[in-house]
Amino acid sequence: QVQVVESGGGLVQPGGSLRLSCAASGSIFSIYSMGWYRQAPGKQRELVAENTNGGRTNYGDSVKGRFTISRDNAKNTVYLQMNSLKPEDTAVYYCKAEVRSFSYLKITDYWGQGTQVTVSS
Repeated sequence: QVQVVESGGGLVQPGGSLRLSCAASGSIFSIYSMGWYRQAPGKQRELVAENTNGGRTNYGDSVKGRFTISRDNAKNTVYLQMNSLKPEDTAVYYCKAEVRSFSYLKITDYWGQGTQVTVSS
């Protein structure tokens, strides 16, 4: 079994900062990409940022220049530093890990339960 757990969400004021964490654990043979997605009420889930197996990063256009993704491979953990937050950033943020497990060798996406980020005065 593989578990993906996010943490660090909360309420912040516009212009503020927040740091999210995501840790993958369980019967993991190897992790390839890890990334962050978000979904606001009534909207589709969208890419926020991802870190590929080769360490490359990709960002959604709406967060580019404000958010930074980083990764600690030894801890199977990915972080999302969010700066200059806007009300439009309000959403549930989900972590995704691309994993090859010992019990199922095919590369599979595993999703966390999500953490709420609310940007409001």
